[in-house]
Amino acid sequence: MLHMAAQTGTTDIVATPHANDRYVYNLDAVQRKVAELRGICKDGIQIHHGCDFHLSFQNIQDALKNPAKYTINGQNYLLVEFSDMAIPPNATGIFEDMLSAGMTPIITHPERNPIIRSHPELLNEWVGRDCLVQVTADSLLGRFGKSALKAAAGWIENDLVHVVASDAHNTQSRTPALEKAFAHIANRYSGELAEALFNSNPRAIITGQAVDATYLKTLRQRPKGWRFRPW
Repeated sequence: MLHMAAQTGTTDIVATPHANDRYVYNLDAVQRKVAELRGICKDGIQIHHGCDFHLSFQNIQDALKNPAKYTINGQNYLLVEFSDMAIPPNATGIFEDMLSAGMTPIITHPERNPIIRSHPELLNEWVGRDCLVQVTADSLLGRFGKSALKAAAGWIENDLVHVVASDAHNTQSRTPALEKAFAHIANRYSGELAEALFNSNPRAIITGQAVDATYLKTLRQRPKGWRFRPW
């Protein structure tokens, strides 16, 4: 997977094992595994640690006490993944607590979550409170179905997407290759927007720098005659 990512232009990748009730997140073990990968990877790609964080009570309490344990590269951004079955009614309050503790939640692949698709006002509220949004590259290419494609495109149109990532699982059906999705964004909107979503914003997140979301709409150039109603 690392070789495929490097061959298709990726320079950095974040390893994101789950942190939920089924998979206990052990930072020491993750760092050892990442170090092993760095030792055998000959493609020059940089590997960073992180996790797909689920909003269980134990996780939240531990993260508020130990933010760097769960955040990407030990910095200040946290990938948050919601269950397809339920969204905690106090999710907004949880995000506010995380932001106060120095963690910026990044909502991962909301376009693939049927609850968030049905209640897009949630995403608007969270982004309005300084959370970020990451969509999956393959969603933009229709590989997760029409509903995911429509939601992802609509949120890009409304300046609610800050990062596009691979969410790769293997070298066959869920690959780390990003070049087709990059070209899609560049062709439909602009090369500058593609650069922001695939390169500059992810780089800021990995290094713990601020992501300026206010400029996204200036980078997005709608094609002539293009109209999209996301919901």
